[in-house]
Amino acid sequence: MQTITLKSGDKVPVLGLGTWHMGERRSERAGEVAAIRLALDLGLTLIDTAEMYGDGGAEEVIAEAIADRRDGLFIVSKVYPHNASRTGAIAACERSLKRLRTERIDLYLLHWRGSVPLAETVEAFERLKKDGKIRNWGVSNFDTRDTTELAGVSEGGHCASNQVLYHLGSRGIEWQLLGTCQKARVMVMAYSPLGQGPLLRKAALKKVADRHRADPAAVALAWVLRQPGVVAIPKAVRPEHVRANISALDVKLDAEDLKALDAAFPPPQREMPMDMT
Repeated sequence: MQTITLKSGDKVPVLGLGTWHMGERRSERAGEVAAIRLALDLGLTLIDTAEMYGDGGAEEVIAEAIADRRDGLFIVSKVYPHNASRTGAIAACERSLKRLRTERIDLYLLHWRGSVPLAETVEAFERLKKDGKIRNWGVSNFDTRDTTELAGVSEGGHCASNQVLYHLGSRGIEWQLLGTCQKARVMVMAYSPLGQGPLLRKAALKKVADRHRADPAAVALAWVLRQPGVVAIPKAVRPEHVRANISALDVKLDAEDLKALDAAFPPPQREMPMDMT
């Protein structure tokens, strides 16, 4: 699988698995664990989660799914903004490590910007990195202004990634943020890259998918992954969805495909407020 190299030299697969809404119901745990294990069996080694997801439940699901399989995986988790203080981020990270049953998190993100000064959060992240509890750190839901401000903070240039909403129906980051991140070698992680259900039923997307004899989800993901420095982390619990997502790696969109998708899902014509879901 194609990878992106972070500033640290660590390599990240361009396609992974999201776990938003996992770990919320005990009755669904077996299916969630099975979905993660299937993804691992099929070659996905990037898994994204957060302390917010299921109040830590998603991290516990991951721990069960990756038992005895931690080596070779790239695990991402996130800290709540209200926990992102100088000492709070360290304590939150240690709780996530315990739930994940691992000694390190490969990429630790500030989930969104809160009231804690960025300099304080960065200080905590750098301490966690020095102590070997995380390998890289980054942010999530940062717009261009936030990203520029972070770059001006002491050691803020160590930011490895910005996780944002990005899919065919939400292209606002293309106006400026995407280019800003690419120039700074900040990996963009696209969450919810398939949008909501209605997106995959759009006629234009289905037409391109039919041309490639592919699932619409595979085409939607291939469209996201066409951008340099971008990875995608769709959530999938059903086996058929896991397989459809992975098939995106075999879809190569040409100029005709991209023109048709641009017509149906126009790129931004001005700066827009950041979308969040």
